Amino acid sequence: MQLSTLTLTRHVFGRHLDLVAGMHRLRGRVFKDRLEWDVIVSGDMEIDRYDAEDATYLLVVAEESEVVGHVRLLPTLGPNMLADTFPFLVGDGEAPRSPGIVESSRFCVDTSRVRDVTGNGTRRATTLLFAGILEWCLAHGQHTLATVTDTRMERILRRSGWPLQRLGTPRRIGSTDAVAGLLPITREHLSAFREVSRETIRPAAIRGLLKLAA
Repeated sequence: MQLSTLTLTRHVFGRHLDLVAGMHRLRGRVFKDRLEWDVIVSGDMEIDRYDAEDATYLLVVAEESEVVGHVRLLPTLGPNMLADTFPFLVGDGEAPRSPGIVESSRFCVDTSRVRDVTGNGTRRATTLLFAGILEWCLAHGQHTLATVTDTRMERILRRSGWPLQRLGTPRRIGSTDAVAGLLPITREHLSAFREVSRETIRPAAIRGLLKLAA
């Protein structure tokens, strides 16, 4: 399956409604149906209040504009999930707020569609999203990624050589154990994911984020 990594912002949504609908449907399948999180689903699409903020969306798209991977990036100086929805995951501290820290949320991959894995055992779409996050953050002057994820993804990050620095102890949310943490944004990590990706993905698929602002 040929995959491409794309980026979307709200000001181009009207010209890419199929991709916007696809990413919200994927989120509904993952977070409502599979993980059983307490999320709002309209029809078959998961949408929350942070989608009204200044968000950037990274997508992995297969043939015929099928969205098989998604992550949302939000500035931590504004409303974000860690600070405003999951502050209890930070323990006794406070959620990070800095112009150099961006939050990732709603990271998900359609595991029923994307089965191929890279050399380190991570799914192709997951590796593409990791590389896309790092590339976007480096291009926009971000040095740290804040995130809320589950302990399963924490293990994937560790196995991939991008270990999470926990901000608190895991807490049960739905059917998963959720944890908040920080990830460093470095060119070394980006190069490592690009190298792993080249083992199974044609270089054109990770040449860079395809801008859809036109």
